Amino acid sequence: MKFSSHRAAALQPSLIREVAETAMGKADVIGLWFGEGRWPTSDIAVRAAQNALAKGDHFYQPNSGKPALRASLQNYMNRLYGLELDISAITVTGSGMQAMMLAAQALSDPGDKIVVVGPAWPNLAESFKIAGGDIHIVSLQAVNGRWHLDMDRLIDSLTPDTKAVLVNSPNNPTGWVMDKHDQLQLLSHCRKQGIWIISDDVYSRLYQFADAAPNMMSCGHPEDRIISVNSFSKAWSMTGWRLGWLAGPPELEPIFAQLTEYNMSCSSGFVQEAGKAMIEQGEGEVRQLQERLAQSYQLIKTRLQAIEDVKFIDPDGAFYSFFSIDGLSNSTGFCKALIQTAGVGLAPGLAFGTQAEGYVRLCYAQDTALLEQAFDRFEKGYKQAIKSSH
Repeated sequence: MKFSSHRAAALQPSLIREVAETAMGKADVIGLWFGEGRWPTSDIAVRAAQNALAKGDHFYQPNSGKPALRASLQNYMNRLYGLELDISAITVTGSGMQAMMLAAQALSDPGDKIVVVGPAWPNLAESFKIAGGDIHIVSLQAVNGRWHLDMDRLIDSLTPDTKAVLVNSPNNPTGWVMDKHDQLQLLSHCRKQGIWIISDDVYSRLYQFADAAPNMMSCGHPEDRIISVNSFSKAWSMTGWRLGWLAGPPELEPIFAQLTEYNMSCSSGFVQEAGKAMIEQGEGEVRQLQERLAQSYQLIKTRLQAIEDVKFIDPDGAFYSFFSIDGLSNSTGFCKALIQTAGVGLAPGLAFGTQAEGYVRLCYAQDTALLEQAFDRFEKGYKQAIKSSH
């Protein structure tokens, strides 16, 4: 008997989860597999949530989010990116992942062509696959120690039958960042073809060369077919709170609101108060995270470049290193074996697409002392893990 829909049956299981769940909770394993920092959420958010609960903020909220939080997000994006968004452009969501699902459900019909710049966090493409989209990957390439996107190849893939292109910049897992010139070229082409641009901006504030990475929305106008997906999880260290937002043409807001009604009704009021407090008072927390990540980045770069079998590729943003290892052909098997040989947990490259096989992802949003310990273990056990994975 068939127990699921064809769409559900066609979804790819998360290889990151598959590896992590073999050792989650084991005290002797250093888990660097998830995209989650080691540092807890600021007391700014905790106090705001506690105060909201104490005042009785226990009830349903508007589908699009509390007006006060939407206004704070509107001001934040206008200030940071030089935009002129109206509050009607903002929709609060129950996470960045739910924001991506709303975008997919709002735009994609069965059979629609969706182009994704990869490697990419698997959940992004899978959300459009759930909505019936036909996924096409245009892959980044490692060139002279940097990640590179062939813009001609991307533009050629964006044919008139394409519904949307999905760009995650800064990129998970590679740390690649799309520069302003390429963003303008992409927007110009998509305007002519009527193609939507879904810009995953979750790591926007985690950029090595400025306070924020180049933003697609700042290239266009409010009426352009651009949707920005964002989350409180990364830059504000709020992974467990489950809060995000969408920004896009105001005409989409009632559609997003209706879809939210049928997905989860609304985000929790006290969690929204925590998010509002972080947007309005937490800029210092973001800068502290940026400083911590800069220190961790220097450490992982030094350690990885010192391992002769490793091909280190410099990331420009996010908080990952995505590197290949000589002789590695089964990244999932390697990551499982590395838990046994070294007590270190990494994410397999295959989780981010077939084009990423042979790579592994390391999340360096960790204390430097813990990273030093992880590398000491890794250097002792990675060769045996490669042998065990064959």
